[in-house]
Amino acid sequence: MAMKQQLMIILVVYAWSVASDVSHLLNQQHQEKHSPANPYVFSYQAGRAPGHVDRQHTEVSDGSGVIRGAFSYVDPKNQVRTVQYVADENGFHPQLSHQLEDSAAVKAAKRRHFEAYNRIAQEHASHTPGQASLAAAPHASAAVAHATQKHLNAFERIAAEHAAIGAQQEAQRLALAAQSEHGEVEDGQYHP
Repeated sequence: MAMKQQLMIILVVYAWSVASDVSHLLNQQHQEKHSPANPYVFSYQAGRAPGHVDRQHTEVSDGSGVIRGAFSYVDPKNQVRTVQYVADENGFHPQLSHQLEDSAAVKAAKRRHFEAYNRIAQEHASHTPGQASLAAAPHASAAVAHATQKHLNAFERIAAEHAAIGAQQEAQRLALAAQSEHGEVEDGQYHP
């Protein structure tokens, strides 16, 4: 068992040393010079069955950074879909050969979204921006109203207790101040 552990440790150390030496990669990165893009053209066709092409791609670069291309494929409904595109310094700009059709689920989700959007827009149309509608504000249930009242009662009781403690401490402070006027306090300390 000890032999297997030693062998495993040796393999791990070796793998780590090989994996951690990336200096040759760093040197290659600094030595590579970026030359301007060369013009190119490529095209391919492929299919899932011999002699049957169900996808193709063609691309052309003029060497100035502008790439034009097109690809086609057969969708799950056996419709040929083609996308023509231009890629340049402003991004990727595709043009579809077909209009995308929403599924029934997507259509239903869009309908619900727009219904909710229009309802909310109508509710907010008569209100100042940033203020919620009072009619749309949540209303407290009986349990929430009871808990709120219980909290307010406890708050009032605690506030009264604190006021009484504050009054008691103020009376003690005034008594101490009155005694200090008569010389019963030395060096700022109270001595009864």
